[in-house]
Amino acid sequence: MAEEYDSKTCEILVRKWREKSSLGAYGQWQIEVGEVSLPIVGELQPDFLKESSTNPIFIRKDTKAGFQWRIRNLPYPKDVYSVSVEKNERCCVIRTTNKKYYKKFSIPDLDRCQLDLDDQAISFAHANNTLIVTYQKPKEILTIEEELQRELKSMKTSTEGDVECKTQ
Repeated sequence: MAEEYDSKTCEILVRKWREKSSLGAYGQWQIEVGEVSLPIVGELQPDFLKESSTNPIFIRKDTKAGFQWRIRNLPYPKDVYSVSVEKNERCCVIRTTNKKYYKKFSIPDLDRCQLDLDDQAISFAHANNTLIVTYQKPKEILTIEEELQRELKSMKTSTEGDVECKTQ
């Protein structure tokens, strides 16, 4: 696991996991929080296939008080969306009444702490073609994060230009 925090606001920017395969090789990084930053390789040639820019983009971006998911490129009005909690499946579900979008997602932080989902903790808003789903963090998660922040403040942080490079 690798995590990246903003040193000023102490908010998590990226959390990603990578596991070894049965043969011992590392697999691809699985992004849990944040966006994938792809390196710019060069110009794409016109004969390559690429994903449509109008497809919905599902990204998790946490705040201090809640877990937050942003789904970009959803142009429908707010009353079309329905966000619910499926307690028996331990996941949240986003549906539209026009049947144009459906998404099931879990909250790994709650699964790791073995906490139950709460119907009252979830809310959503819609603005600028983006659906923002927020799940308020339980007290147990907030105390764990406070302990983690205390530990992180005791560590030395490095900045972009501060990295040691050994030359021969």
